[in-house]
Amino acid sequence: QVQLVESGGGLVEAGGSLRLSCAASGNTIAIHNMGWYRQAPGDQRELVGNVAYGKSPNIADSVKGRFTISRDNAKNTLYLQMNSLKPEDTAVYYCSADELRTGPLGASSKRYWGQGTQVTVSS
Repeated sequence: QVQLVESGGGLVEAGGSLRLSCAASGNTIAIHNMGWYRQAPGDQRELVGNVAYGKSPNIADSVKGRFTISRDNAKNTLYLQMNSLKPEDTAVYYCSADELRTGPLGASSKRYWGQGTQVTVSS
């Protein structure tokens, strides 16, 4: 199993910056992908970005140029640097981790979620 703890959310004015962190523990050696999602009230959860093991980070077009996702494998931590924040970035941000599992029926992946951290951008 994998446990995820997010930190770094808060209230910021438009144009400001925040850095989110997601610390993973447990079966971290089996994590093959980590990502950030966000969900605003009344909206579906959407992908902000992800980092698959051994691959370059992927970032959503809606935040490209403003947000940067990175992963420190030694610390088992995923980061989301958010710059030039806009009111429409207001949402609960969730960290995810995909754990690779192997068994008699083959390989599968299980996704874990953090508890979420609120980001509020005032205009």
